[in-house]
Amino acid sequence: MTDCLADPHLRYSAPGRDHDGPREIVILGSTGSIGTQAIDLVLRNPERFTVTALSAAGGRVELLAEQAHRLRVRTVAVAQEDKAPALREALAARYGTEPLPEILAGPDAATEVARGECHTVLNGITGSIGLAPTLAALEAGRTLALANKESLIVGGPLVKALAKPGQIIPVDSEHAALFQALLGGTRAEVRKLVVTASGGPFRGRTKAELATVTPKDALAHPTWSMGPVITINSATLVNKGLEVIEAHLLYDIPFERIEVVVHPQSYVHSMVEFTDGSTLAQATPPDMRGPIAIGLGWPERVPDAAPAFDWSKASTWEFFPLDEEAFPSVGLARHVGTLGGTAPAVFNAANEECVDAFLSGHLPFNGIVDTVAEVVAEHGIPAVGTRLTLSDVLEAETWARARARELAARTGGRTAQATSEARA
Repeated sequence: MTDCLADPHLRYSAPGRDHDGPREIVILGSTGSIGTQAIDLVLRNPERFTVTALSAAGGRVELLAEQAHRLRVRTVAVAQEDKAPALREALAARYGTEPLPEILAGPDAATEVARGECHTVLNGITGSIGLAPTLAALEAGRTLALANKESLIVGGPLVKALAKPGQIIPVDSEHAALFQALLGGTRAEVRKLVVTASGGPFRGRTKAELATVTPKDALAHPTWSMGPVITINSATLVNKGLEVIEAHLLYDIPFERIEVVVHPQSYVHSMVEFTDGSTLAQATPPDMRGPIAIGLGWPERVPDAAPAFDWSKASTWEFFPLDEEAFPSVGLARHVGTLGGTAPAVFNAANEECVDAFLSGHLPFNGIVDTVAEVVAEHGIPAVGTRLTLSDVLEAETWARARARELAARTGGRTAQATSEARA
């Protein structure tokens, strides 16, 4: 598997302290779900890890300042430039007479932090804004613990052109599972990747039954506690479509050999089927600290990073085929991934806009994927192929966001009118 971005058989040797002391880590998106759990892991393992820099969007400056002080980082970055004064004030309140860490602010702050001196960059940013930091970390020669799947999906050829074999360690629970299960054989012996899905809060419902679900319904995920965008993506199974594209890019396995199955308990995070009929599954109770520990500590495991199963208690593990009629997002993602070029960027950007429209009550639930599909169809076949540039991605995203907003407004208007007429 030497031509794969995420190769568990190889150890990429990144600069930064490792065997001679704690491994130096940079955490992007430190105030989000991945970031806060990574910090918990670091604080429980000070002999293994030290954090040199943090970045966050800027919505929780008090928490960011608390993290910076507790970890004694050298640099703190905030994407929202207008939050820099509040961050400085929050840091001053904690540091007192001690020197403050370096403060970076603005849309390029996370990118600057990502290329700083360290061993591993954990990219826990949500959304395609994580692409530039991903590219910066790879170009600087850092090991990239990648939780920001969008950066790989929208910038696949760009990432593949920069990443050395083994330089990326996936942090998504599904891809961390595949990463570990792939150790069971060579690439030539892999028949199929099986990506598991919880099914979200609407497992078992028909497309017609999904027409009237509300944002509150969709945000009630039965297994995972995540941010609103990722939670809605789990409800539509767009997240699973994105993970199929990600698996294809990480492991260089054709789309027709990547399968999705529904596993409500979320105990088995993914599986690898080998040519001799054997299937290796990676299983743990649902907890992101395990995948984060793989991303930060590989090739060594971090003891007690996450809870283990209690095998003295009975449990039932179920698996169901994916209902592609009710959840067409996975099939759409396969199509988009096959198109390549800017198509994945269009898919992802349009989805983010449609999720916002749904959460604000301006688009019905089924309208999310339907609208994304319409935007993808209008985009057509991308011409850039492997010659993709960052400006191509950004231009495609800008168009997709604008078009998705237009279509969502039109669909939302028709829905509101139909509802009003029905009530009358």
